[in-house]
Amino acid sequence: MSFTSLLLIALLAPAGEPAASAAAKDEVAASIDARRADYASLAKQIWGFAELGYQEEKSASLLRARLTKAGFRVDRGVAGMPTAFVATWGQGKPVIGFMAEYDALPGLSQDAVPERRPMGEGEPGQGCGHHLLGTGSTAAAIAVKDWLFRSKRPGTLKLYGTPAEEGGGGKIYMAQAGLFEGVDAMLMWHPSDKNDASPKETLANISAKFRFRGVASHAAGAPEQGRSALDGVEAMDYMVNLMREHVPADARIHYIITHGGAAPNVVPDAAEAYYYARHASVPVLDKIWERIVKASEGAALGTGTRVEHELVNAVYAMLPNHKLHELADVNMRRVAGYAYSAEEQAFAERIRATLPEAKAELGSQTRVAPFQLSMGGGSTDVADVSWLVPTCDVDAATWVPGTPAHSWQATAAGGTSIGVKGMVIAAKTLAMTAVDLIFDPGLIEAAHAEWQEKRGADFSYRPRIGDRKPPLDYRR
Repeated sequence: MSFTSLLLIALLAPAGEPAASAAAKDEVAASIDARRADYASLAKQIWGFAELGYQEEKSASLLRARLTKAGFRVDRGVAGMPTAFVATWGQGKPVIGFMAEYDALPGLSQDAVPERRPMGEGEPGQGCGHHLLGTGSTAAAIAVKDWLFRSKRPGTLKLYGTPAEEGGGGKIYMAQAGLFEGVDAMLMWHPSDKNDASPKETLANISAKFRFRGVASHAAGAPEQGRSALDGVEAMDYMVNLMREHVPADARIHYIITHGGAAPNVVPDAAEAYYYARHASVPVLDKIWERIVKASEGAALGTGTRVEHELVNAVYAMLPNHKLHELADVNMRRVAGYAYSAEEQAFAERIRATLPEAKAELGSQTRVAPFQLSMGGGSTDVADVSWLVPTCDVDAATWVPGTPAHSWQATAAGGTSIGVKGMVIAAKTLAMTAVDLIFDPGLIEAAHAEWQEKRGADFSYRPRIGDRKPPLDYRR
């Protein structure tokens, strides 16, 4: 690079940013732009696969192949999960991690059009944008790898392919296996309806399947001989719904009946309900969960049935790291937002017509949200990683403003150029933040100091799932 180019970069760089760092950031951003069409194609393929948790064979294979081609060493099937992997490149410190997700959600199949049009009725869809998440993190890791290789700087990059974020807890089993040990900082992003690098808190979560067993009988000919497992499920649901008046207002409890019997004229001898409970405080959540379990036992007693429950997932609340998020915020503002093309604007306006309570206005994707601590209503296994490694998790506008996650509208936008534009913002933000951490070890030290203070001197991570194995069949 010429002296004139370096001088120009120095003049245009944010105050206090070294010219060499600014040049490196421009380099990784240009690298991502150069492969934009390739990454867009990769994300669209994973969007089309729409594979559920622990079933993401094709999605994980595509990402592994791309990383292998880029020179990463890929260890597959880690931590007892066939679709989990760790891709590693480089040597020495610092060790920077990126996380990729790629699982879809049940029942959210949707074409990339602005009206409800499932591609397969009842089939899965990428309603949380994990096809973009996995691809964007991969793009960031490869861009930083290429820069490190050319600049001959020390440093190790790790891309974690983490399956089944949607309730399967893949990252927890990677944590159990010690796969995050030695990582200095973890960089992550998530699809959203806004560009936002602010630190976020999330809710701790417990989920389980409650299985009731009864006695089958002819529902009309011999009802007195039957004991309905479905009655047990419904009695439990009724009691838990009564609980809602007597739990903290910020608690969340939701459930579905996954199995209620085979025919109305057969007293069901088996039925199942799938429950989630969430709260920001782990001790409060544990007390709520204890009451839910007791409700299931009372329901079984009252209906003459038996009940057992299988823990599916349990995650911590997020431990946000302000130091890392401050870095990411500066870099996201450097990247900035994006404008819609005429075609994208028309698409967005039609999506907005289906969102009568949209909270964000069209056009907000052109800017970055104010930096402020926020509380999210969801839960994620990223939170467990945040207690093991200082973690930064930013949002990028891959959906039309006002679109909620886990909706057909999110699936639709994620299959268009709108999703790709948001993904590129995220990839550049993560890559630039990695550059900062590699240039200045003091930034990692500051992030670690904050992390240690928040965790407390006596904290010892224990997975809330105990010693159970990955629930590889939880979506089957």
